Amino acid sequence: MALTAGLGLLAVLVASAALTWGARHYALRRNLMDQPGERRSHVVATPRGGGIAIVLTLLLAAAVAALLWPDAWVTLAVFGLGLALVAGIGWWDDHRPLPAVRRLLVHVIAAALIAGLVWQATHNPVQALLALLFTTSLINIWNFMDGINGIATTQAVLAGVAFACVLPGPLALAGAVLAAACLGFLPFNFPRGRIFMGDVGSGALGYAIAALVCLGSVATDISWLLLLVPLTAFLVDAGFTLLSRMLSGQRWMEPHTQHVYQRAVKSSKSHTFVTGTYFVFGLFSITVFNACTNLQPRWEAAVAVAWLTLATGLWLLLRKGMCH
Repeated sequence: MALTAGLGLLAVLVASAALTWGARHYALRRNLMDQPGERRSHVVATPRGGGIAIVLTLLLAAAVAALLWPDAWVTLAVFGLGLALVAGIGWWDDHRPLPAVRRLLVHVIAAALIAGLVWQATHNPVQALLALLFTTSLINIWNFMDGINGIATTQAVLAGVAFACVLPGPLALAGAVLAAACLGFLPFNFPRGRIFMGDVGSGALGYAIAALVCLGSVATDISWLLLLVPLTAFLVDAGFTLLSRMLSGQRWMEPHTQHVYQRAVKSSKSHTFVTGTYFVFGLFSITVFNACTNLQPRWEAAVAVAWLTLATGLWLLLRKGMCH
């Protein structure tokens, strides 16, 4: 069984890498390029849309899983449909920019599919509503945070590994598949960005990770707050940057370079250094997560709040330091 799973994950990695290679050549032929600019963190025109490789790999893996485990086909089909919706609107936006409201509407529809799975399992309207809001938010958070080489992909790898280590059977395998699909894409994007993920990939990663969190909250007794811990770096940087923009009256939906990771790059830190720093912090986050999943729920929640508070304090210190 272990050998079969290992070979399957290797196949996922190879498929993702091959599809990324194809996506790069497609982007070059179609002149699908991200141009440098004041609100960008790169300095040379770079192909975009490479995240379609991760999406196609995940959809293929879901189809294979539905054949191997027929009892799970409804859940897999609902997830696959939502993933296709998020990726599809992102793919469209990568080719021809769309109004933010139109993208958001599709994101909400896709998130409602995950919320429906949560409702079916729990019959708890509050939990289903939280799943809807969280999934919609994480789709956009991953998009906001996909601004330098490797950062969105490596954080997704960490999340996939974290959930693979603690979630039950099928969900653990889903986390491992997500990590393997991202690893297939990573060499094309880090340390040198030969292709960017694009909206097609960043939104889809946020959706896939949100699905793991939401379904994990249903399938286990782990506190939903603790399930957020592997995502701490992105939740804190995106969440508080967004809040600060809203409080200052800025148009928060517009592209910008005010996240801490973007400020670090603007202050002459390399993409490799910043992505590596976030990765190291992510390793601490998933270690805390893994070490605390067998505590009583109230202690899991207490640890999660303490860790998120610590990360918020660190964010405030870094942001203040970069303002001077």
